[in-house]
Amino acid sequence: MKRRTAWTLLLTLVPLGGRAQDVDQAATSPDRARIARFVKMYCLDCHDRDVQSGGLALDALDPRSLVQESRIWEQVARKLATRRMPPADADRPSEPTYESAVRALTGLLDRAAALDPEPGRTETFRRLTRAEYQNAVRDLLALDVDATALLPADESSRGFDNQTVSDLSPMLLERYLAAARKISRLAAGRPGRSPDGDTFRIRPDITQEEHVAGLPLGTRGGALIAYTFPRDGEYEVELRLARDRNEHVEGLNAAHEVELLLDRERVALFKLAPPRSEHDHEIADRQLKTRIHATAGPHQIGATFLKRSSSLLETKRQPYQAHYNFHRHPRLSPALYQVSIVGPYHDRGPGDTPSRRRIFVRRPTSKDDEERCARLILGALMERAYRRPIDQADLEKPLDLFHQARAEEGFEAGIEAALSAVLASPYFLFRIEPDPPGLASGAVYRVPDVALASRLSFFLWSSIPDPELLDLAKQGALAKPQTLERQARRMLADPRSASLTTNFASQWLRLRNLDSITPDPRLFPDFDDNLRQAFRRETEMLFETVVREDRSVLDLIKPGSTFLNERLARHYGIAGVYGDRFRAVAMGADGVRGGLLRQGSILTVTSYATRTSPVIRGKWVLETLLGSPPPPPPANVPALKDNTVSSALSVRERLAEHRANAACASCHKIMDPVGFALENFDAVGRWRMFEEGKPIDASGGLSDGSTFAGPAGLERSILKRPELFIGALTEKLMTYALGRGVEEYDAPAIRRIVRAARDQGDRFSAIVVGIATSVPFQMRRAR
Repeated sequence: MKRRTAWTLLLTLVPLGGRAQDVDQAATSPDRARIARFVKMYCLDCHDRDVQSGGLALDALDPRSLVQESRIWEQVARKLATRRMPPADADRPSEPTYESAVRALTGLLDRAAALDPEPGRTETFRRLTRAEYQNAVRDLLALDVDATALLPADESSRGFDNQTVSDLSPMLLERYLAAARKISRLAAGRPGRSPDGDTFRIRPDITQEEHVAGLPLGTRGGALIAYTFPRDGEYEVELRLARDRNEHVEGLNAAHEVELLLDRERVALFKLAPPRSEHDHEIADRQLKTRIHATAGPHQIGATFLKRSSSLLETKRQPYQAHYNFHRHPRLSPALYQVSIVGPYHDRGPGDTPSRRRIFVRRPTSKDDEERCARLILGALMERAYRRPIDQADLEKPLDLFHQARAEEGFEAGIEAALSAVLASPYFLFRIEPDPPGLASGAVYRVPDVALASRLSFFLWSSIPDPELLDLAKQGALAKPQTLERQARRMLADPRSASLTTNFASQWLRLRNLDSITPDPRLFPDFDDNLRQAFRRETEMLFETVVREDRSVLDLIKPGSTFLNERLARHYGIAGVYGDRFRAVAMGADGVRGGLLRQGSILTVTSYATRTSPVIRGKWVLETLLGSPPPPPPANVPALKDNTVSSALSVRERLAEHRANAACASCHKIMDPVGFALENFDAVGRWRMFEEGKPIDASGGLSDGSTFAGPAGLERSILKRPELFIGALTEKLMTYALGRGVEEYDAPAIRRIVRAARDQGDRFSAIVVGIATSVPFQMRRAR
């Protein structure tokens, strides 16, 4: 048969030896003719739209050299590895034949890459993302700032927001300048011309009927706010209560008490009385205002309600957990709307703050000593801020500003002005990797140690290198593989590696999308922000555990246990979990939780507001977990119209419309069967056995021809060939680490990392070390 013959031709590559010259001989006669016939048979005979028009032009492949055509052969290798080629309805080879073909082809490609490494090229100028900027300020100045209030969000590409950050528009530059002025004043503790203020608003869909983590037991609702007071002095704190559309205070049907806390210590207690008139609603929270004394530096402000009895009235229906919407599930008790902090009044000085201790490492002993101290202070700050050794030219502009401000307002004002210039400098805002002088265009070179230190720190910490890493870079010690590996493992064990969860995993798994998702309240009335954040935390804790305990990355897929608090456990229907604290909960043999595919966060972001979407879920699994995204849809394909299909039909039956369309079938036959396996979970992740009164059919399959039923079957299929998931995760980590898309020439490095990780139990650290020591991470091609 033709297709069987084509596989036979491919298998002629297997006997080739391991010598370097075999790579050049791979496409010589008679192999060249055999490869040419194989290419033409697969392009012209399989009629696979994904192969013919999905960007893989096999009919144009020049068989004269496997090395020269490695880009296309890498695409062939990927399709063979994921069993997408030949199509499922064609005559397919046995699994051993597949494995032999993939091993032969990738072996040739890997040997070719070893002889002529292609590291690719990262951008010369890459601006810090908003998250990186916030972390860099924290590590440079020992100051926590909220960058979301200072800077706009970064655009995302290839799944991450550090891919398209090479520009700096005039408007964005103004935002950076304003942020630099505000941060430098706060860090230095300089007084403002008048009291300043900040307002913190609570999300309107937060239920405030139960205890909030971090606030005292015996309280309910409210908020805990991390706040840095700029100076010692008095601050006015004002609270506002949530109101409905009629401007009536919600839930204020009886007397309540509101507690204001500073670092968990009560500083004020207010009493609320139920309003008796419209005017009473207007003035109900007018007295929720007081002045407190606070020292400069980081503190926690808490505003909460003393909890009343939680006893419930007898009801025939299970009560909702969500209480925030006046019409559907009104608040049972008053709720906090916003907290405003204004000050300082009666300013008593800058105090002793972590940021001032970090900045003022020297104090002048006289007027003549101020220049020397300024140079020492700014030199230490600038070396860390610019992530490299500095020289006199770097110091000139900040020192000019220091001299101007010192002449008018004194030494500390001068340091503040110079620090503002440092924070607005392109050497701080951009990661700059220029080509070494004298290199020929296209030459491959090793990234200098100082730039490599920044690559490693922004990869693992989303922040600047610490002194230990920067010192090693200045000594040229990172060129030693053992030193680089030790540093990577040290940094993984550091608390700052939590950014891998909050920055990498939140984008890889699309947890950031949760904030913009609101399921239809008519269909899912029990959804609120409390549940949304519980979804997020469950997934974050799973990823954190794998990183912190250096477990196998396959534990992200395996069921068995999960992380729950009471709110999430009730949503899942799991008994015996109480309180707002998250804890690991073991699932029984028949449990339906544990692993990414069973978590509410993933199931919600891959659903519509009104129903599940096997298409989105299937595409998410293929793209995120298996590294095998389906081809883009053809042009002018109509969307599935729910309002033209009977609501009594299951989602599977509704999607039959697309699978019946020949233009749609090639994609949907790949995505839909994967998503169908998760149909036992509804659009907010609850387990169900029926849809519209009919039993759910959760049978599905993968493009390798395997079939299964339910999430357990899908998990077994993924774990049966773990190299696909590990390879997909490695690709995403490398994309994030390099700040550019992974290309075909990166595939040999990724395969090497996956093989090395397999020998180390697929541990997370093995993948990270593999990336840090890889050719794409350590090398670069000159422009």
